[in-house]
Amino acid sequence: MPTFEEVRQFARTLPGIEEGTSYGTPAFRVRGRFLGRLHDDGERLVLKIDLAEREALLQMQPSTFTVTPHYEPYPLVLIRLETVDPLELRELITEAWRREAPKRLVADFEG
Repeated sequence: MPTFEEVRQFARTLPGIEEGTSYGTPAFRVRGRFLGRLHDDGERLVLKIDLAEREALLQMQPSTFTVTPHYEPYPLVLIRLETVDPLELRELITEAWRREAPKRLVADFEG
């Protein structure tokens, strides 16, 4: 079970990550673009995601990945830290970063 501190430590390994707050909770951005934040309940992570990927995750792992009516119109998913696989979480955070980071930053990181 990853903690939010472990999420924070991993996110910091990605170039351009900025820490701040969003709706009063710790949040991450890359060059000003939102990636994710700790949900108000302190038990879930709100993460930017491709909508098609979100639908697949919601169907395959509904106890880990959810979406509330508030988040439904947005490319965001709620991830229960208590049940998510740590490696899968790292992959999802990295994918969110790749989608939001400037192309040159991604190329430099992966090059």
